[in-house]
Amino acid sequence: MGFNIVLLEPEIPNNTGNIGRLSLASGSHLHLVKPFGFELDDKRVKRAGLDYWQYLSLTIYENKEEFFEVNKHKKMAFLSSHGTKDHWDIDFTDDMFLVFGKESTGLSKDILAANADQLFKIPIYNERIRSLNLANAVGIIVYEGLRKLR
Repeated sequence: MGFNIVLLEPEIPNNTGNIGRLSLASGSHLHLVKPFGFELDDKRVKRAGLDYWQYLSLTIYENKEEFFEVNKHKKMAFLSSHGTKDHWDIDFTDDMFLVFGKESTGLSKDILAANADQLFKIPIYNERIRSLNLANAVGIIVYEGLRKLR
């Protein structure tokens, strides 16, 4: 049991390191899509991932086009603060792709438009907060999915 966690153009090394550790802990595979806002050998990535990074199941793509071409027939859920459905409504399946955008801007408008029927959000109950930290959001979604598949 596990998921495919997809980070499109991640910008913050600590988030990516933490999500790497989460991927390993949850039995998930991490997909990183370039360009990155850091180098993968950045000490902050390694520090956040501790000494687990070497054991990670990881695929790296040169760009979004390559990722979507390689995985075009896979079941995906897209997570965004612009989603109209709550994450509790995701029809989780083993090996599903959970797609997250970059920290500064989230998923691009073209991805949002092309995947509107599979676009989900984590509810936020305070209008002063526009989004959650990426690593926190990934943790919420992955463990909700594991709970549902249990």
